[in-house]
Amino acid sequence: MGTSGNGGAPGGDLDGQHRGVVIVGGGQAGLSMSWHLRRAGIDHVVLERSGVAHEWRTARWDSFCLVTPNWQCQLPGFPYPGDDPDGFMVRDQIVEYLEQYAASFDPPLYAGVEVTGVRPDDGGSFEVSTSRGTLHADEVVVATGGYHLPVIPRSAEQLSGRIAQLPSSVYRNADQLPPGPVVVVGSGQSGAQIAEDLLLAGREVHLAVGSAPRVARFYRGRDVVTWLEEMGYYRMPVTDHPLREGVRGNTNHYVTGRDGGRDIDLRSFATRGMRLYGRLLGITGDQMHFDDDLARNLDQADAVSESIKDTIDGYITRTGAEAPTEPRYTPVWEPPADAPHELDLDAAGIGAVIWCIGYRADYRWINVPVFNGQGYPTHRRGVTSQPGFYFLGLPWLHTWGSGRFSGVAADAEHLARVIALRAGADLAGAGARGLNALALGS
Repeated sequence: MGTSGNGGAPGGDLDGQHRGVVIVGGGQAGLSMSWHLRRAGIDHVVLERSGVAHEWRTARWDSFCLVTPNWQCQLPGFPYPGDDPDGFMVRDQIVEYLEQYAASFDPPLYAGVEVTGVRPDDGGSFEVSTSRGTLHADEVVVATGGYHLPVIPRSAEQLSGRIAQLPSSVYRNADQLPPGPVVVVGSGQSGAQIAEDLLLAGREVHLAVGSAPRVARFYRGRDVVTWLEEMGYYRMPVTDHPLREGVRGNTNHYVTGRDGGRDIDLRSFATRGMRLYGRLLGITGDQMHFDDDLARNLDQADAVSESIKDTIDGYITRTGAEAPTEPRYTPVWEPPADAPHELDLDAAGIGAVIWCIGYRADYRWINVPVFNGQGYPTHRRGVTSQPGFYFLGLPWLHTWGSGRFSGVAADAEHLARVIALRAGADLAGAGARGLNALALGS
């Protein structure tokens, strides 16, 4: 029961079917899982609410690009096929990469199927309710990621209706917005990159700066990602990280791959006219109130970037690697002592506010006892306490690369081995030989 790489669904309803494995989500995680299960001969289906690469296609702005080099795109059986390994794929190229990946092995994907509920049944398997009927599965892999609902504070309800409000997933370009200056709230990867996009488009930008760290794009002759990969940082298990599972709540470092890659330096943006503020505290009418932590947030972001350079310097010294010397960063702007802590949106003529303060997971459709008190799935490398129930594609599921193109393949292979060991005794023939080979790590 296959499908072409364009996301078309196999025919027939799902109602009444019983499958070996149901994979929920047809992005890079779900496709990677399907690749390994198909290789092992394990019966499965992939249920995708929209189509292959839907989130990349519809929830990214026009100038979006990867922040990690193309060579890190290592989906199972399909490493980056282009001619620019050190470049950064833009949105449409990412979509094409995933479509080509799906076409390369023809996964059993049902597109346009929304999973509305999963619960254990009385027979030791799972009941999976969907928009195309209810089926049962011996195993379920949730590969929907962890970023589902944009975080927008309740205080946003106080803003005037004349001001357009949108999350980062809805932003496309400056021309989409009404005339006037724009407030961007949040300085993580999305906020910093959207603020730059608006600045380059000639818009007046007001940016509320949070505690997100930054990282240099290049240092001592190489992309910093290349140094970190060589030092093993992307393969470090979460159990070896100083913060352990606490690292899962960390904000990613802001940097960009735009135009071949460069630093994002908010101080430099300030010298070019961007108005910087501290963390947003609240909204009263059309007044935004900011903390007085702007200088501290900028200093801390710089300190993280410089500490990464310290680590690289130490590695170069220990290994004797050849690398040119490079002067360290010098701040190009400091917040004035009288930096404003309030912004009158009406007086400033603000036309739009873009919320870039993160996303939260939405697992309300999962009725399986695998969550902690904060609603996060408890697992060990994606394997939960509920036999046969798994997660894949979450940030720091196992390593820093787990939520990226670089590490999802290894996590999918691990889950495939777990599934193979559970299901192998019931299979025979070529399928069993494939399972045994996979379980043994060949």
